[in-house]
Amino acid sequence: MPAYNPPLQDIRFALRNVLDFDNHYASLPGAEEATPDTVDAILEEGAKFAREVLSPLNAVGDTEGCTWADGVVTTPTGFRDAYQQYVDGGWPSMVQSEELGGQGLPESLGTVISEMNGTANWSWAMYPGLSHGAMNTLEAHGTAEQQQAYLTKLVSGEWTGTMCLTESHCGTDLGLLKTRAEPNDDGSFAITGQKIFISAGEHDMADNIVHIVLARLPGAPSGTRGISLFIVPKFSLDTSGELGERNTMSCGSIEHKMGIHGNATCVLNFDGAKGFLIGQPNRGLNCMFTFMNTARIGTATQGLAHAELAFQGSLAYARDRLQMRSLSGAAFPDKAADPIIVHPDVRRMLLTQKAFAEGGRMFLYRCAQLVDLAHQGASDEVKAAAEQELALLTPIAKAFMTETGFEAANLGLQVFGGHGYINEWGMEQNVRDARIAMIYEGTTGIQALDLLGRKVLGSQGALLQAYTKQIHQFCKAHADEPRLSRFTRPLAKLNKEWGDLTRQIGMAAMQDKEEAGAASVDYLMYSGYIVLAHFWAQAAVAAEKQLEAGEGDAVFLQAKLFTARFYFERLLPRTQSLAVTMLSGADNLMELDEAHFAL
Repeated sequence: MPAYNPPLQDIRFALRNVLDFDNHYASLPGAEEATPDTVDAILEEGAKFAREVLSPLNAVGDTEGCTWADGVVTTPTGFRDAYQQYVDGGWPSMVQSEELGGQGLPESLGTVISEMNGTANWSWAMYPGLSHGAMNTLEAHGTAEQQQAYLTKLVSGEWTGTMCLTESHCGTDLGLLKTRAEPNDDGSFAITGQKIFISAGEHDMADNIVHIVLARLPGAPSGTRGISLFIVPKFSLDTSGELGERNTMSCGSIEHKMGIHGNATCVLNFDGAKGFLIGQPNRGLNCMFTFMNTARIGTATQGLAHAELAFQGSLAYARDRLQMRSLSGAAFPDKAADPIIVHPDVRRMLLTQKAFAEGGRMFLYRCAQLVDLAHQGASDEVKAAAEQELALLTPIAKAFMTETGFEAANLGLQVFGGHGYINEWGMEQNVRDARIAMIYEGTTGIQALDLLGRKVLGSQGALLQAYTKQIHQFCKAHADEPRLSRFTRPLAKLNKEWGDLTRQIGMAAMQDKEEAGAASVDYLMYSGYIVLAHFWAQAAVAAEKQLEAGEGDAVFLQAKLFTARFYFERLLPRTQSLAVTMLSGADNLMELDEAHFAL
């Protein structure tokens, strides 16, 4: 597995030069502590932890995996100690409110730390990552008593959290779930049922695990309207709030998976386990969306992580691996052959990885910035605008960044050739670990339906129009700058086409609802390429500005401009084929009779 070195120069460029986080933090009420010096110190310490503690454990986690015996799960060597270092460093509490024992820093800073931790060791990073979603859910929907009992220990990192949605007969369609919640005399509920695919559902890294569980009350309406949400701790609490008896729930097994072996993916059996209602009865899915939206942005982070790790490993290998000569003549005549980085196809793969990783970083940080604004914006108008933009961008970020992250991981294996296919180099692990990201927290197809059906057509185009207006204003502001025209002109053209295609699909869907489903994935990927183009164009503007002022690292900035050019000329044209396929209609998918699928 390649050693991970956090790309702090690019992280700072995205934060400061592209997205202006210094002024962003200065504008946030309650974010006074997030000064540039403080942010720099946090980035340095976070990078050190990811590089020195987590990265060396990545291959260990894959090789050893988690072990299960009689309901007890043991994590790989070093995982527990790393988590204790994480807790001792105060990382779990960094972005939580001070009233709950947190440090009160902006949530976006936590996203940057999560990116570094996840790239260093995604399996390990899932343990505290899922706790973050549990904290957000309890903070948004829990009572004061529930927050005091459970949230403070989650904030400190003493306990971890999960979300328990999936059952063997229902994945995305949660309306089919069978787990039931029977009222107890003391106001609690007896939770009975089985949940599967529960990441970090059982482990030895913390004293307690707080499960956020979907279940159905007696007499509840059928479907998603009859789902409620419950806190179900691994250990119940006694009257003083300390750990009491083991709850009547157990880990029945752990899954044998393609990747992320270092994270325990569990079957959890609830046998009348004591639970406590969160929010209103039969409104559990609404509450759970707080967790799910956090997880979807977290999964976008995973796409970025695998792209970055693939790029770092590929680049180091391509510089060292000698193979053939450059087609234009020996580039290194003193060597037996040239390094493979001289070959155009290897450069195509490296630049694709680089474009997706660095572009995805800007995309992710913008989503994190919007989370800050939605929670802490200076006015209701600012909060509402941030929520609307985030609603549009979240399904794109989750699906597009995981699809391109997997593509980048595959290219990493390809750069290594035969060596990539064996496990000593770690590139095949990166591919295996990356593959799940397109599935959990809503598959690419589910995100596409959410984007096109609910967010775009469901808002009658309002969410999309607000975003395309931003792109239009950006292109207009830089229209008279010749050196930027190679970015602004194609972006402006595609921005207009985006609206035109949306209207065509919307009109077709009014006649046949299947048209939206048939177009949705192509539409999402098309949207993702345009969104990423917007960020790459902004990066080009920022790089040109620094170069003109004689500031910054000229080599880094020139590389940024070159990568932007590569993205616009080599990757953005993929939108052309996607535009054709999304308009090809539902007939080429739906007219074939089911019987004709038989072999």
